[in-house]
Amino acid sequence: MILYSKSAPAARNRPCEGLLASCLPKRCKLCYNSTAMLARLIYNPTAGPWDVRRALKRVRSELGKRGWSVDLHLTEKPGDATRLAREAAEMGYDVAVAVGGDGTVNEVVNGLVGSETALGVLPVGTGNLWARQMGIPVYALTNPLRLHETAAMVAGGTIRQIDVGQVNGRYFLCWAGIGLDAQVTSELEPRQRYTKHLGVLPYAIAVVLVARDFQGVRTRVYLDGAVVRGRTLLILASNIQQYGGQLHVASNARIDDGLLDVFVFKGLGFPYVLRHVVKMASRRCLQDPQIVHRQARHIEVFTEWAIPVQVDGDPIGTTPVTIQVVPRALRVLVPPSAPTGLFVSG
Repeated sequence: MILYSKSAPAARNRPCEGLLASCLPKRCKLCYNSTAMLARLIYNPTAGPWDVRRALKRVRSELGKRGWSVDLHLTEKPGDATRLAREAAEMGYDVAVAVGGDGTVNEVVNGLVGSETALGVLPVGTGNLWARQMGIPVYALTNPLRLHETAAMVAGGTIRQIDVGQVNGRYFLCWAGIGLDAQVTSELEPRQRYTKHLGVLPYAIAVVLVARDFQGVRTRVYLDGAVVRGRTLLILASNIQQYGGQLHVASNARIDDGLLDVFVFKGLGFPYVLRHVVKMASRRCLQDPQIVHRQARHIEVFTEWAIPVQVDGDPIGTTPVTIQVVPRALRVLVPPSAPTGLFVSG
């Protein structure tokens, strides 16, 4: 559904001006974001606790002041965001901006991988994990102008190429989880809007309830051929440094190094879950012999019985699974607030 269109012609390479003219004909990081941008906003109206269509008017105004040509599309069902993003890439848009939560961002990513169109994010979901990792302000009802401010920040960013992960054909931006967190996600999603007003509280409650009865499962994890065996509670393959929006689990991860940071959390039952949570919160994961950490390009996971799998907070199936990194396959509009330590090149 198209709600708004402002001068959104088909693809073209716009000339850079002044000193940037020497960048032509190839788009580089500087010239790619130096002139007016052709952008598509992809909004999921069911994301997050509030409807932000009114706030998006300020966003369009802000981007218009910067010379951007913008059209706005609303999703109506799962898969729409992927389709709209892929369509934008085929039409030569410079940016496809996901307006929603992490599920919406993931769908847009799956429509953009391998294209010249960059991903932008305006976070209006519940978790907003990618936005928090990038230092992007999150929309709040108490400060509705924040979305307008966020748009200005994102518009002032630069284009970078980053890695994505892939699980059985599905791309992910942040991480893939196998086991405990995927079980929690499977029981919670999709959530009704009224529960989203409670923020992360439903997740916290669900973690306790699920972890209380969750037992480790015999697992074989192949990391670039090397095998890790044992009873596991959670396997995490991370592309970013944060986990759950607050926990800095993979502090050495870089999103453009061609590697995934893999954590195998071993153990049996609730006491081990508590132990691992404490270790993650205190940033001491690497000091625990019950937590195996490796960097890998190709991961295969086999379990004694099928257990849930999630990517970027969305359940996608069960084990066995194959996970791999796809190096620098996605263009991303990175705001100035993003930590430089996320990138190999600084």
